[in-house]
Amino acid sequence: QVQLVESGGGSVQPGGSLRLSCAASGRIVSINRMGWYRQTPGKQRELVAVFISGGRTNYADSVKGRFTISSDNTKNTVYLQMNSLKTEDTAVYYCNAELTVTGATTGLLEVWGQGTLVTVSS
Repeated sequence: QVQLVESGGGSVQPGGSLRLSCAASGRIVSINRMGWYRQTPGKQRELVAVFISGGRTNYADSVKGRFTISSDNTKNTVYLQMNSLKTEDTAVYYCNAELTVTGATTGLLEVWGQGTLVTVSS
């Protein structure tokens, strides 16, 4: 079974830092896209940062210069380093990936993690 497992959420004061991790497991042939989205109550889920084809990255304007996405391809893991956190960064953060998989399901598969809560508050 292919799944994404997130970790690293928590509570921090404004100006603080957190690092999120997301590990993909299962019969993965390749990772085509992998990154982070976030959602607050009453709002649509929005892109935060993502690796796209060719290893390029895409960031939301609101996090540019503060958040950095990185990866460890040997572990099928992506990280989100979040610095200079603001109260408006409070949200549930979801890992998302488009994978090429094999086994019981073969082909392209989009997977979401269970979400991890980030709270920025004084």
